[in-house]
Amino acid sequence: MADPERSLDGILRDARRVLCVGIGGGGDCVGTLVVADLARRFGADAVCGGLTWERRVVDPLPGPRRLDELDGHEPLNGAVAWARPHTTGPGGFAFAESRLAGVLGEPVLLVDPTPGPAGVAAALDDACARLGCDRVALVDVGGDVLAVGDEPGLGSPLADAVLLAAGARLRTPAVGFVWGAACDGELTLDEVLARVSALAAAGALLGTWGPPPALLPRLEAAVAAVATEASAAAVACARGETGTASTRRGTKAVPLGPVGALAFAFDPRGALDHGVAPLAAAVRDAASLEDAEAILAGRGIRSELAYERAMHAAGA
Repeated sequence: MADPERSLDGILRDARRVLCVGIGGGGDCVGTLVVADLARRFGADAVCGGLTWERRVVDPLPGPRRLDELDGHEPLNGAVAWARPHTTGPGGFAFAESRLAGVLGEPVLLVDPTPGPAGVAAALDDACARLGCDRVALVDVGGDVLAVGDEPGLGSPLADAVLLAAGARLRTPAVGFVWGAACDGELTLDEVLARVSALAAAGALLGTWGPPPALLPRLEAAVAAVATEASAAAVACARGETGTASTRRGTKAVPLGPVGALAFAFDPRGALDHGVAPLAAAVRDAASLEDAEAILAGRGIRSELAYERAMHAAGA
């Protein structure tokens, strides 16, 4: 018989405040609204956040930004800070989290992934203690956090792997979420569902949730402010659209349908320990983001950091 405490209900039932972090950078912070809404339905408060790693169209500098590169933020520790609508990075760009803060009318957290899994885990545990959070939710839009590494469309495995590895090291109870399966144009829907099935077979799948209709206007407002194609596709799925959507300037076609509206909850430690999230498992003991990037490169996996550096060097 399954352990009821290792279920979505068991994890959130007695939660007081949930720290929800979009783990892929960019628009993944929009996905935290789905989990925050779920937490509130269990009677908990919720804090939303994401990474200091923006898309190249927003931030042309490779990689995530350190907190000392930000303006208008309020640090909680060396890797976590509050962002408000006026929080900016070098050159004055607004983070997705800054824009989300404007939509929500409240500050949103920024997490710097450069310290690597152990450092990020320590920073998140410290932030939880400061903010009164007793659960952490790690939210990936698309599903590439569960990638094996040989998927043809995989383009941004590093941030997800580091944050999920951090989740497996947290002292604070943590749960992972994949929302908008295949909506980021990296893994196909079949590839994502195969990984979800592997979670279930390993006993690491904790439950499934879909945003209720009342949440959709807020999600749409966030999508409009942040300008995220992946979350926009997931919201379209929740609105009942089917077929395909064109993303990334027409270079990717993502499937629309009811599955894309669902959020699959899973146990981060179980996913790593049972080999369902092999990239996160590979970087679990990485000393830094740079170390994690080298580990993936050694496996022949090109990360978003390598891509951004190559484009920056080429002057693109």
